[in-house]
Amino acid sequence: MAQPPAFVLNVPETPEDPDPWDEGEMHHSFRELIQEQSQCVAEEGLELQPRGPGAGALAASGSDHQALLGPEGAVVHSTATLRILASMPSRTIGRSRGAIISQYYNRTLRLRHGASRPQLADLGRSARPSLRLYDLELDSTALQEEEKRVLLVKELQGLTGAQRDHMLRGMPLNLAEKRCLREETLTLRGKWRGQHGRRGRLSCYSRLRYACVLAGRDLGLGLLAGLQALAPWRYALKRIGGQFGSSVLSYFLFLKTLLAFNALLLLPLLAFIVGVQAAFPPAHPGSVRAFTGLELLTGGGRFTDTVMYYGYYSNATLNQLCAPPPDGGQCAPEEGGLPYNMPLAYLFTVGVAFFITCITLVYSMSRSFGESYRVGSTLGAHAITVFCCWDHKVTQKWASRLQHDNIRTHLKELLAEWQLRQGSRSVCGRLRQVAVLVAVWLLCLGITFGCTVAVYAFSELTIESPVSAEREGAQLALPLVVCLLNLGAPYLYRCLAALERHESPVLEVYVAICRNLILKMVILGILCYHWLGRRVGTLKDQCWENFVGQELYRLMVMDFLFTLLDTLFGELVWRLISEKQLKRGKPEFDIARNVLELIYGQTLTWLGVLFSPLLPAMQIIKLLLLFYVKKMSLMANCQAPRRPWLACHMSTVFISLLCFPSFLGAAIFLCYAVWQVKPSSLCGPFRTLDTMYEAGKVWVRRLEKAGPRVSWLPWIHRYLVENTFPIYLVSALLLAVIYLNIQVVKGQRKVICLLKEQISNEGEDKIFLINQLHSVYERKDRGRGEQLHNTTRPWPPQAHGESLLTP
Repeated sequence: MAQPPAFVLNVPETPEDPDPWDEGEMHHSFRELIQEQSQCVAEEGLELQPRGPGAGALAASGSDHQALLGPEGAVVHSTATLRILASMPSRTIGRSRGAIISQYYNRTLRLRHGASRPQLADLGRSARPSLRLYDLELDSTALQEEEKRVLLVKELQGLTGAQRDHMLRGMPLNLAEKRCLREETLTLRGKWRGQHGRRGRLSCYSRLRYACVLAGRDLGLGLLAGLQALAPWRYALKRIGGQFGSSVLSYFLFLKTLLAFNALLLLPLLAFIVGVQAAFPPAHPGSVRAFTGLELLTGGGRFTDTVMYYGYYSNATLNQLCAPPPDGGQCAPEEGGLPYNMPLAYLFTVGVAFFITCITLVYSMSRSFGESYRVGSTLGAHAITVFCCWDHKVTQKWASRLQHDNIRTHLKELLAEWQLRQGSRSVCGRLRQVAVLVAVWLLCLGITFGCTVAVYAFSELTIESPVSAEREGAQLALPLVVCLLNLGAPYLYRCLAALERHESPVLEVYVAICRNLILKMVILGILCYHWLGRRVGTLKDQCWENFVGQELYRLMVMDFLFTLLDTLFGELVWRLISEKQLKRGKPEFDIARNVLELIYGQTLTWLGVLFSPLLPAMQIIKLLLLFYVKKMSLMANCQAPRRPWLACHMSTVFISLLCFPSFLGAAIFLCYAVWQVKPSSLCGPFRTLDTMYEAGKVWVRRLEKAGPRVSWLPWIHRYLVENTFPIYLVSALLLAVIYLNIQVVKGQRKVICLLKEQISNEGEDKIFLINQLHSVYERKDRGRGEQLHNTTRPWPPQAHGESLLTP
């Protein structure tokens, strides 16, 4: 059998070696090696490996097969074909450890001496790209690779610590190889220091400098670990995701997002409204009410005369310590006073806080869309989860167990989603399902209509028979009715949803969210009409803004109390019934109902910001308590979903519902209150104005009289705020940007599809070329075999005395 030819690869020196992880540069650097190797093969000639006696017959009989079959049925190519296969860039890049060591040896040599590296032909063959495929290995001596490794270690010793660490970090070797190289470098360096005595010792300055660098690095790593540990509920969220899946985890992530939104909303209110008014308290002629404890439920009593509500805030500059005139007019400004206009600050701060919240919501929604609906396909997600999801930096036992649970639950969700796509129903089954869906939806809409009528009738009853201010307990009647309806209707929806029997648990959750959302938004719409349409007219001699703020406070407190009762007792009773009576085990966590409770509470907060600036603080306390209560109830009373499902789009849906029905409805409500409703003439910063929006106009008129230095501010207000054209222009630009982004995403999807098709075609081209090359070698082999057979065939026997010449 002929030996494979020895390839001498002459690697030209380049000014800059490509990074091993840069695929384009590595392909370019190895392309020249492949071309030189092909020229050497063409000059020396490709020798075919002799085959057995039946090889030619097999190839001749099976013309459709372009390759031979091995002993186990595997495809066996010829030696020349294997050599060409091994010469492909994908088979040489990153395959040879000797080539990697050689490359970094030359790089360290240039870092030390700045000279060109020695010729690769003078070194061992381990320094060349190894051609490895089907046991085709030209590096036969491990000793040469070890020598090359020793050279690399010696060169690493000559580098500085930073250069050596950077070089080791960038080598495309596994962690064990890098660790061995580092240990050998430090060990040999210590021996060298011992041999050279004091010449190898570091000076005091160098020791101090290295000690400071190491201390700074340790401090930075400690701070980074501390910041990660400060992330709220980091371990708890990982535990919930590993035990209950991404569907239940999406609820707690949404709660964490709401906590951040409320903190962002509260900061400007505390800085520019609450804090400033607390530093300059207004003078109230009345006596201070005593605290009875009932204020914690009703929000009235002692809380009325605090920064909790709109009516406490003054309508003057806050450096003036004067009592308001008896006719309700504005305090006269003093010379040299602090120019802090409280009405303008109140309106401007609430507007800016809402604008910041809007920008944050839109950004969060776009980012969530980008993470959930990524460009490309989800093919290979199972393999990626199995082979690429494990974090090898995990060393603690509890962390590895937690990561194991996360991967296992994620695989269950992926498999459940794949099985759901495979299933199908018959036509009769689909018609039956549609009929059941229509009937259940009609019943759910009837329940929603009944709850709406009940809220409207009770609100009208409270107007016809008003409750005196002394009977604070009776003011809880309307919030109590609303909370009872919000608690009972979702349970009815859940019982009716059991008749639908959705195949997809995702669709079941979306349907439940839609029904609960309709119920809560309709009830809130009735309440907004009750406050601004009916109560404003009946409370002319009172501060109606305080009444609205107290109503929203009572609704928030009652909603929180009912949620706690339902979580601590309702879910416990439901678990006992499910385990003891129904024999079904623990119930599942109701994602739809709990998520809509969060959206409902956040909507109440946004509705009441104008009338009670401290409502975001109440919401933050509520969310903090709710997280721990829900987590405790989840671990004790609930189990993981029986049908696992992948909640990859859940966070996007939650943020979208929070943005459009909730935030948009609250913004419309507040805009109507600012532009259309007349403020109370007895309290608040806008008591002397027809609308709250006129505070800006009054400020502009004062600026016009102040002088030419601030004349640009009235111009901005006149042409950019009051004029509607800039608003339409900004809206058109925003829509244009959204349209362009949509078109860019479509273009990216088309390009990705074309690239995938091109990759598939290139793979088919490679297979075709390999088969064609193999067929050429087979024909050449058959031709040589026939020629050899004709040459060695014996002449036919001749008769005795017969001449070989023809007469």
